[in-house]
Amino acid sequence: MTHFRREASEILAELEAMRALDAPTHGGRVLSYVYDSGLAELDELAAGAARLVQPVNGLDPTTFTSVAAMEAGVVGFARRVLGGAGDDDIVGSVTSGGTESCLLAVKSARDLWRSVRAGSPRVPRIVAPVTVHAAFHKAAEYFGLELDLVPVDPLTGVVSAAAIEERLGDDVALVVVSAPSYPFAALDPVADVASITGPRGIALHVDACIGGFALAFWPDELPAWNLAVPGVTSLSADLHKYGYAPKGVSVLLTRGRDRQRFQYFATTAWPGYPVVNPTLTGSKPAGPLAAAWSIIEALGEEGFAGLTAQAARATDALRGVVAGIDGLKIVGTPTGPLFAVAVDESVPADRRVDPHHWADAARASGWHLQLQPALTQADGTRLPHTTHLTVTPVTEAVIGELSKALVAAADVVRGVPPVDGRALVAGLAETLPGGLDALAGASAGLDSEGAAGLLRAFGLLGGAVADDEAAGADGALPDRLAPVLALVGALPPQLTQRLLVELLARVVEPAPGF
Repeated sequence: MTHFRREASEILAELEAMRALDAPTHGGRVLSYVYDSGLAELDELAAGAARLVQPVNGLDPTTFTSVAAMEAGVVGFARRVLGGAGDDDIVGSVTSGGTESCLLAVKSARDLWRSVRAGSPRVPRIVAPVTVHAAFHKAAEYFGLELDLVPVDPLTGVVSAAAIEERLGDDVALVVVSAPSYPFAALDPVADVASITGPRGIALHVDACIGGFALAFWPDELPAWNLAVPGVTSLSADLHKYGYAPKGVSVLLTRGRDRQRFQYFATTAWPGYPVVNPTLTGSKPAGPLAAAWSIIEALGEEGFAGLTAQAARATDALRGVVAGIDGLKIVGTPTGPLFAVAVDESVPADRRVDPHHWADAARASGWHLQLQPALTQADGTRLPHTTHLTVTPVTEAVIGELSKALVAAADVVRGVPPVDGRALVAGLAETLPGGLDALAGASAGLDSEGAAGLLRAFGLLGGAVADDEAAGADGALPDRLAPVLALVGALPPQLTQRLLVELLARVVEPAPGF
């Protein structure tokens, strides 16, 4: 008889205690990362479906035929609602999330580009707006492409088709546009870009990961953005966002079987079973796929339309609230159930509301908004630092309480100037040997202990920081994130990235001696 070291009830109680420290995933208090339908029965359905296929390995749909049936159902639904209804030439795969969908779109485009330019020593390029998701930065790094970022309008966050056209050449393997972009919810001019890339034979990917399954049912008329646009060669959309499935499940749709086959990896060059993978992983859980399939079957298009209508009403209401707050403004003309908020610099300084201070004040009252740093584009224009809000169907039920909290948070911080990241960096640099010069060059050859030392100096690993109220303890994140985002914006990017790697790596390290 197998002996268990601990009782199941004890283990689950400990897990429940750990979960209690998380931001709440239901109830509408977290306006990023989570997508709450507000329907408990949908969550129960998803959990039950995942449990039924818990032992199933999604690696081999010929052995586990349920995987093939469910994937065909999910891809068929996605194709139908994302502009490919009736077009059997559009095929697809279910992936582990938006990042994997984007990576695979890049891999396919790169391999197709290589296939028609055999032996070319050139490095292929991805042309995309600055607002394109970071997954494409990862894809370029992983697959050896150059990411050529095109500046966007700093007032709207939208890229112009003409600006993309200027970057095109025979070394471009892929152009990417967003529907909408994550930072500002800007809907890029998909049809205009497609009319440029199509005649040139350049692949065009629409990243609809965050909003695709919301825009598919959006109650307002939208410019053409999906696979119904000729020239769009692939599209990604996440079912663990506005498909309301658990993490992680996404769909990558591709126009043309021959194009899509470049997505695959296959080998028989080992003495084991033939390996044929449509995605980056080998063995993979069938649970998220089963949950997504079950939710699609339960809701149907009418159910999705109803939930999207709730999110749309809540979004309209929330944008109205924010637009009415003196000192804040919504960036551009956002599309779909998300938007970004910046300071309104048209009003006097004593009436302005810094969006990061605003988010911190809202967090103090139990509402989690997402802080986004400023960014200077290659043409010298600057995208403002903002706070991002993602709205879900459940938001409609808490809109009154949330609205009051956002207004109150603005009242608390109105007139408080933004954190001066450069002054913060200068103050911290004075405590380091070599001062600012040493800090500027710190990313080169910085080892783990050196990075940890800087994190402690910044107050992110239990050390001191220039803004004591922002300091964390024992590696925990600080209560106020505005100073942290100010540091992100002021430090050299390579150093920031190295420190963030160290921070996240140490957060999950076992305790010393464990």
